[in-house]
This record gives sequence, structure tokens and C-alpha cells, in this order.
Amino acid sequence: MTFQWPEMLALLLTLPLLAAGYLAVERRRAARLAALGLGTAAGSATTPGSATAGRRATATLRRYAPALIVLAGIGALVVALARPQAVVAIPREEGTVVLVIDVSASMAATDAGTVVSTGSAASPSAAPAWDSGTRIALAKAIASAFVERQPQSVVVGVVAFSDGGLSVQVPTNDQAAVLAAIDRLTPQRGTSVAQGISAALATIAESRAPHNQGFYTDRTPPPTSEPAAPAIAAAPGSDTSAVVVLISDGEDQGGPDPLEAAQAAADLGIRVMTVGVGSAGGTTIDLEGFQVHTQLDEAMLGAIAATTDGTYERGDATGTEGALTSVDETLSTALVAHEQDIEVTALMAGLGLLLVVVGGVTGFAVLGRLP
Repeated sequence: MTFQWPEMLALLLTLPLLAAGYLAVERRRAARLAALGLGTAAGSATTPGSATAGRRATATLRRYAPALIVLAGIGALVVALARPQAVVAIPREEGTVVLVIDVSASMAATDAGTVVSTGSAASPSAAPAWDSGTRIALAKAIASAFVERQPQSVVVGVVAFSDGGLSVQVPTNDQAAVLAAIDRLTPQRGTSVAQGISAALATIAESRAPHNQGFYTDRTPPPTSEPAAPAIAAAPGSDTSAVVVLISDGEDQGGPDPLEAAQAAADLGIRVMTVGVGSAGGTTIDLEGFQVHTQLDEAMLGAIAATTDGTYERGDATGTEGALTSVDETLSTALVAHEQDIEVTALMAGLGLLLVVVGGVTGFAVLGRLP
């Protein structure tokens, strides 16, 4: 249990003082009653183990039990003042999509066509003017249009990859956060498609873990390039509640084999839907003073999709809103439990009030007065 105002717990130190004060008042009351011949002074000698000692112990318990109940209630109310929070597992039906977007240097190539986008309230500039017509602009427009049409039951995460894969947005149904993460993407350096797929698989695994709140940050080490396959491989595409969407030009500049990463996804039953951006003929870009030819590798993207029982489609700059309909058709939801911090102030306050009332009622029933 955690507390929003932990400094309020210092008030618990007053409970021993209250107990000591109550005991002093009770001793004085017992002494006055004994002086009037109406009771026995506290602390009168008794023979240990005798019937009289047993009756006295019972009487002492009856005398102090109401006060102890009230004291426990006051303690619960003090804890309530500190605004306690407890971690509880909340189940919900959800599907998970991880958008894996290529941010390698080749995505700055201008052979994708001018993206037509009216934007939205959440993403006013799905295709910023500075990179309009580039592959990255088309990739961002396709991804943004896909996110905007998803229901609340679908959580979307974003993985960016160049020569390594990095989760830039944990899976969430907060569309504004996902769109903002997409809009921030810019071309970087080399390309490792396998690293992107592996990062997506790690993201899905973590999102399904009970402790997944805020699980992946820019301080997390990059996931391994070869995620461990399950002991018994699942049938490709059998996990219908999770999908990886790879948006790339398909060019790979070494590193782990993309098809091995695709096979790892297939063994987990997760489909990889691929979208190609760019032209088959390609174009030449200036890369740090070097003229480099780059082109869309549809064969690689198609092979990745086929390995995982996914689909491949060519990105169209004039029809971004209709892209990835195959994901909408195949994705289903599954029951997932997430641990969340829930404030239990009301529950603790209610418990405290109940104990105070019970202590008061018990005092009247046993002692004929408030404790």
C-alpha cells in the first residue's frame, strides 16, 4: 500500500498518548468508585490462576474492549487522511496492436507520393509540411488514420526502429498519446527490421503482464534480437487478440535475419501485418554526402507477412484512411488483467467510522456509557 500524503501518518503517534490518557482516566474512576465502596480499586492483589483472577481478567477485557475498538477506528481514520492506494488487478476485454514504424535514413526518400491529410483534433498534422511526400510521412499518415478509427477496447503501442528497436509508446487506448508519439518520429540512421519485430514482441509480452503500468521507457535496454520461442510453438496467427503492424520500405542493412524474427512471432501465434512504403523502382537520396539508391523491398515484407499468416499491402498516399482494414477484420479481444493503483481512502474512512460506532455501541451495551 502506498500513500499520497504519507506525512499524515505521523498522527498515528498520538494513539499511544490517547491510550495512556484513557487508562489514567479509568484508574481515577476506579479509585473514586472504590472510595465510595462501589467497586474494587485497580491493582488489588489476586491470586494468579484463581477463579477470582479469571473473572477479573474477563472484567478488564469487557472494560477496555470498547475503547480498543474506538482507538482502532481512530487509527483507520488517520490512515484515511494519508489517502492510501492499493494495487488491484482489474480485468478487461482488449485487443493489442503494436505499430512498428521504420525510422531509418531511407524513410526520408521522396518516392511515396504526396500524402493527403485533413488531420484531426488529436493529430492536426499527420503529414507535416517538412516531410510531405516522404516515406516517413506516408507511414505516419497510415498509422495515424488506423489509430483514429480504433475503439476503446483496442490498445495501441508504437515501436520505432532503425538499427535498433525502441518502444516509444506503451499500448494504450489514449489515442491522443499514441498520435503524438507517431507525430514525433523522424528518420534516423541504419535499418534492422528484426530489431523492430523483436521489440514489438517484447512490448506485447510486457503489456500482458500484471505489472505493466509504465513498463517500457527510453531507459529500458533494447530487447534481444532473438526472442525465446515457447516450448511448444503455437500455430501462426492463432493469437487473434494481438497483432504487429510493420510499416517500412523493407530494406534491411544487416543484423539479425528478419525472417527469423518473423518466425519467432509465428511461434507465438502473433500475426505481422506489413505495409510497404516507397516505390519499387526506388530513388537516390543524399546520406551524409553519399548518394545512396533505395527502393521498396516488397519481397521481404511479403515473406515476413506470409511467415506469420499475416497480410502485405502497398501503402497508398491517396488512401491512407482505408489502409490496414485486414487488421480490423482479424483482431479480436481477450480478457486481460492489469494491475492499477486504486485510492482506497473512502474504504478506510468507512472502516474507521464503523469501528468508532461499534466501539460506542459496545460501550453502552457493556459499560452503560461511552468508552
